[in-house]
Amino acid sequence: MYAVVETGGKQYRVAVGDVLRIEKLDADAGTTVNLDKVLMVADGDNVKVGAPLLSGAAVEAKIKAHGRDDKILVFKFRRRKHYRKTQGHRQHFTEIEITSIK
Repeated sequence: MYAVVETGGKQYRVAVGDVLRIEKLDADAGTTVNLDKVLMVADGDNVKVGAPLLSGAAVEAKIKAHGRDDKILVFKFRRRKHYRKTQGHRQHFTEIEITSIK
């Protein structure tokens, strides 16, 4: 059984027991969060697709940790114009574990 959920402007295919990193959520580590933007649920040959969301469907997840990704470098450059600009960025994330699909 798996589901497709939307959170943080992105869509994820999740199953029970999956651990994934999503955009930062405002909740403490160890708490349970309810992801209610469910786009699709599949259980074998039984597939339910929402238009765009499924009513009554929800995915429960436990927040494991918060953190920041590795640094990426943003480098802007204009040739022959003496313009160079370097900037770093570290994205915040929340690591969750899927506990149930309803």
